[in-house]
Order: sequence, then structure tokens, then C-alpha cells
Amino acid sequence: MDWMNYHHLLYFWMVAREGTIQRAADKLHIGQPAISTQLRSLEESFGQKLFQKSGRNLQLTDTGKTVFRYADEIFSLGRELMDTLKGHPAGKPVRFTVGVVDVMPKLMARRLLEPALQLSENLQLVCVEDSLEELLSELMLHNVDIVLSDVPVTAAVKVRAYNHLLGDSTVGLFAQKEIARKYKKGFPASLNGAPFLLPRRTSAVRRAIDTWLEKADLHPRIRAEFDDTALMKAFGQTGEGMFPGAMAISDEICRQHEVELIGELLGVREQFFAISAERKIKHPAVLAIASTARTGIFI
Repeated sequence: MDWMNYHHLLYFWMVAREGTIQRAADKLHIGQPAISTQLRSLEESFGQKLFQKSGRNLQLTDTGKTVFRYADEIFSLGRELMDTLKGHPAGKPVRFTVGVVDVMPKLMARRLLEPALQLSENLQLVCVEDSLEELLSELMLHNVDIVLSDVPVTAAVKVRAYNHLLGDSTVGLFAQKEIARKYKKGFPASLNGAPFLLPRRTSAVRRAIDTWLEKADLHPRIRAEFDDTALMKAFGQTGEGMFPGAMAISDEICRQHEVELIGELLGVREQFFAISAERKIKHPAVLAIASTARTGIFI
């Protein structure tokens, strides 16, 4: 039987959490050479590399990500054991790891995830934000339970994943009160020369808006483009221009960002998907998300 050296695993786990050997050494109060030696021994025992260099930091390889996930569970169980022996039993939280595509509107992601948190106080939600390609890789490695996306997986992507449409929404334009009231008059013709804040062209909704503007022969003034829609809305809140948002959460957009609706872009729709590694949704948290989305958000 092959036995694992758990001291080596602990050092690996700490380096993975901290990002560098130096920070891990500071946490563990031991020297860097000792940790480096232990990591090499662990990699030799597995026969595979666990880290690769990324600038000054260390980045997990695909094998490293798998090992880290198991190590995290192992040391979580160890902490639970110690709590129990000390007379402070603590129920092990149920981890629910969600990948959120980086162009996904943050307000929409929060609304979609709320039902999962309401399932149980013992559920621990972990959100990972990245590109769809990176999150699909994590899904295939079972490092995330589900991916929330504004676009479906297509046949061009060589992964075995399944799309579950949560719903779709028309899109509206929002702006600070003074701007909104100015451009409401004569909408949508008033959009010619209007200051626009838009997601970058990698976003599905941006491509749909560009098509809509072209068909309507409208030419707004694009003041800024954003990867992060939350940052886009923050600029819109300060009066830099108008920005798009899903009408399904229009009240929440207006309330949180202190803006007003200018008008609805009829024909422009934004879709939202849950992408899973299985054809049929089984995870109770994902079932709760899908059910609430279809009956409470996208009506």
C-alpha cells in the first residue's frame, strides 16, 4: 500500500492557498528551503508537477488543482475532528462551488444564487469568476459544481457539458436621473450622439445591442467599454453615460445604482444559462436556482 506524507501535503496546501513559498513559510514559521524540498518530494511521489510559475507567484497545474481540492477536504475534516474532540461539534458545511462567467451581470448572478443560500444555513457558497473557457475546464475537473453564463456551450467547444436555460430578459437602458430624463424624450431616436457605457464586444448582449443600433440606424457616442459590468454601472451611477441592463431586474438596478430607466431596446434579449457536467440537473442547489429563475425572475 502506498502511504501519503501528510506533512508534505500540508505544505503543498499552504503554498497553494498563499500563492508563494515565502508567504507559506511565514504562515508555517519554517524556512523556504524546507518547503521547497517537501514540495519536490510530494511531486515525485505523485509523478506529476503540481505547480507552474506565473510571474512571482506559483499557479496550480490541472493535477495540482485536483490535489488541492482533496487536500482542502482532508484538512477541513481534520479541523472538524479537533472541534469535536474539544467538545465543540460543528456540522460539516456543504460546499457549493459556482463558476460565474466574468461578463455576467453581478446583480443577476446574485439574484440567481440567492435560492441556493436559502436552502440551508449549512451550505457554503464558493463563487469563482473567470472566462467561460477557464470555467468549463474547472467544470470538467469537477472543481466547480455549475457554471453561470450569458451564452451557451456550443459544439465548437470540445467539452462534454450541458446547457440549462434559466431564462431570458429584454434589455433596457439606464442612466442617472438627469441623463435619463433628457434622453427619454423621443426615445429611441434620441440615442443619436447619446453617451453610452457598454460591455466589451466579447459579451453576447453587446453584440445584440450593436446589431440593434445598426438596424435602427442609430449612432450613439461610446464613452467607455468594460469587462466588469459592475464597474460599468458604477460609472453610469456617477453620470458618465447610459448603460444596458436586464429588464428582469430593472427595479433592483434602479434602486441599487440610483438610476432611472430610459427605455427598452425591443428585440434585444439577454439569456442566462446554468452549464453542468451532467445532462440532468441533480444538485439540490442548482435545482433551487433553476426553479426560482423560471418562476420568480424570468416571468
